[in-house]
Amino acid sequence: MEIYLIRHTTPNVAKGICYGQTDLDITDSFEEEVASIRPYLPENIATVYSSPLQRCRKLAEALFPQKNIELQKDLMELNCGTWEMQVWNEIPKEEMQPWLDDFINIIVPKGESYLQMHERVINRFQQIALESKPAVIVAHGGVLRSILAHITNTPLKESFDVFSCHYGCVVKLYPENGDYKHEILYNVSLAGKEWHRPTRE
Repeated sequence: MEIYLIRHTTPNVAKGICYGQTDLDITDSFEEEVASIRPYLPENIATVYSSPLQRCRKLAEALFPQKNIELQKDLMELNCGTWEMQVWNEIPKEEMQPWLDDFINIIVPKGESYLQMHERVINRFQQIALESKPAVIVAHGGVLRSILAHITNTPLKESFDVFSCHYGCVVKLYPENGDYKHEILYNVSLAGKEWHRPTRE
């Protein structure tokens, strides 16, 4: 059973802003991005799962208009707590530094740690895999990296360096010898470099 991972398209937010579970809308380039993704999708998908945040839900609905989209809160991006929609470079250094030193285990103020997100994501992924039906997961960069780290036994700390997941990327997971392998089908950066932490030293 193949599972396709799709990251949402470009969100409507300025670069340098911290966002996770903020329900951002999509940009004017949405239709163009959807058209770029479509050729890489199979025709035999049984179930479509999506983060309930609109940047994922709208993509799932556009790509699979005939399907009932199953919205799963476990597939939401990292909860950035009090940092949501703040400028990365304006978050106080003393507040940010512990997280920069250990973003896997340190919990964002009133949010969650990357490990906490990873655990909920993988719990949901394993339930989806048990269905043994061709499926699509439309979610966020952190979610896709979590799943890819899980199936490849990559340390979470290395997941951002090892797995490049641009907006709109499509990754196919397929079973082989009892494990999942992955193949990147589409991963083109149309929005330029992303910015997910302070630029200061």
